[in-house]
Amino acid sequence: MNKIVFIAGLCGAGKSVVSSYFVKAGFHYFHIGSLTMRVLKERKLEVNEANERLIREAIRQEHGMAAYAKLNLDLLHELSAKYPVVADGLYSFSEYLVLKEHFKQQCLVLAIYAPPELRYQRLEKRIERPLNTETAISRDHAEITKLEKGGPIAMADATILNDGSFEYLEKQCLEVIRVIKSK
Repeated sequence: MNKIVFIAGLCGAGKSVVSSYFVKAGFHYFHIGSLTMRVLKERKLEVNEANERLIREAIRQEHGMAAYAKLNLDLLHELSAKYPVVADGLYSFSEYLVLKEHFKQQCLVLAIYAPPELRYQRLEKRIERPLNTETAISRDHAEITKLEKGGPIAMADATILNDGSFEYLEKQCLEVIRVIKSK
């Protein structure tokens, strides 16, 4: 089985950018939260922070705090049988526990950290689904308290500090990828 690198971090930390470096290095991209977008589309709801939060919380209320891990296990098995995988968007500590137990040594959690003020600046400028600072702070609080998002970040196997240039971020990513591929 190939490695699965689960990317954890708060909104605006740079999870998608980091994932793109893994894709360039030959990893298959998988967005854990794509389930949220599928449900929004099925219910014909507008894609916005309020509706996304509503759906995330509803899915977890119905399937438990490990919902996204459990509902994606089969697909992650299928993908990792063929490719190394970068899975963008590990959210809850319950999901972390399920994935670590299920995939054992195949699983690596990579936390992406950026200071809040820097994340909020990025989110306001983001082209796709921008957030103002007030909404971003509210989202942080909800994700930390209701979705256990701090757990995977705190327990990550490795952490990348994303507070500098794209070149510096890429250098850190390439080093993590080198270490993963050498194992």
